[in-house]
Amino acid sequence: MVTTYRWSRHTDARPAEEESAVPSPQELAARTRAFVHDRVLPVEREVVVDGRPMDDALRLELQKAAKEAGVFGPMSAVEHGGLGLDMRGAALVMEAAGTSLIGPLAVNCSAPDDGNIHLLAHACDEEQTRRYLAPLAAGEVRSAIAMTEPAPGAGSDPRMLMTVAEETDDGWVINGRKHFTTGAEGAAFTICVANTDDGVTLFLVDQDNPGMKVGRRMPTLDHSNPGGHSEVAFEDCVVPDSAVLGEVGRGLDHAQARLAPSRLTLCMNWLGLATRAHELSARHIGGRSAFGVPISEHGMAQGLVADNEIDIAASRALIHSTATVLDEQGPLSSDARHAASVAKTFVAEAVWRVFDRAVQLHGGLGVCEDHLVARFLVEARAVRIYEGASEVLRWSIGRRVLRTVQRDA
Repeated sequence: MVTTYRWSRHTDARPAEEESAVPSPQELAARTRAFVHDRVLPVEREVVVDGRPMDDALRLELQKAAKEAGVFGPMSAVEHGGLGLDMRGAALVMEAAGTSLIGPLAVNCSAPDDGNIHLLAHACDEEQTRRYLAPLAAGEVRSAIAMTEPAPGAGSDPRMLMTVAEETDDGWVINGRKHFTTGAEGAAFTICVANTDDGVTLFLVDQDNPGMKVGRRMPTLDHSNPGGHSEVAFEDCVVPDSAVLGEVGRGLDHAQARLAPSRLTLCMNWLGLATRAHELSARHIGGRSAFGVPISEHGMAQGLVADNEIDIAASRALIHSTATVLDEQGPLSSDARHAASVAKTFVAEAVWRVFDRAVQLHGGLGVCEDHLVARFLVEARAVRIYEGASEVLRWSIGRRVLRTVQRDA
């Protein structure tokens, strides 16, 4: 029995008298698959094949349609117009949304906003919730988080952070340079990670602050994010005390609230796209013949399909087990962080293998973006780096295992 979710349109509709007031995650996943098929896939081809810009006008168009379909905001709170799902429920819905490259954006659950929603929900005070979290969760605005810096500044190691915020009588002055700031171009606000005398601190910096300058949009392999990945400079950037997110000196602690959920959401989204590439490949080889028989009857092709099915099934199981840990222990627990690191490392590499096999099964057409799997492969290359490079996560996983064994010896 094939275990992948079918991305072709179906609604699993039930008679009206049987519908509950609150749809189940399974029902929401079915609605999301139908929404992606009907409203998102045609636009995806315009973006990938025809060169339509992925801008905020398109984002708002898609998110308006998602709200009308009742599938907007899987991880946004109900009071902010979202579905209020836990991680286990979101795993079903986000895999369905991920069957399009731009599906997660359409339902307001793509990086960096998905992680920033978790972070803000954890650390915002009442006024910050009204001013920043509520409009972000409702899809009215986009956000960015400025952490990564040019060498010798912080990359995978936050201890190398060079951006500095100095306290003044009226607030803070931030100075430093960032790059790979996802979504900075056009974001309503940016969460700046900076050093203070008391430790790393998070600051909310509005788009119109004259001390924050969004510079060059970096030419990366992935093109599906509105706002891209930009260089950002903080030059005598003055912010008030009310701009501090959480407590001074506890920035890295607060950032943990976004890390595990964001890593797992990335896995959910890309697993969805891998299932679609898998099915596109199976359909393609079923309609092509070589050496007198359909390609689908060749053992080597069947082996590639089987390996894809195995990677998808293993990824899905790992995502759902990790979601359970996050729901039961919270994102700040050591077990949750460890499980998310394991899941992200495995799934990022598994979906790459699926896309690579999908290209191979398409033959020469696999490198032509008319068939989309070529673009999926290129976009997916960054997944093994974003939200924690595989090598860094392996180092973290190994250290935890060895510490546990040595402690219990």
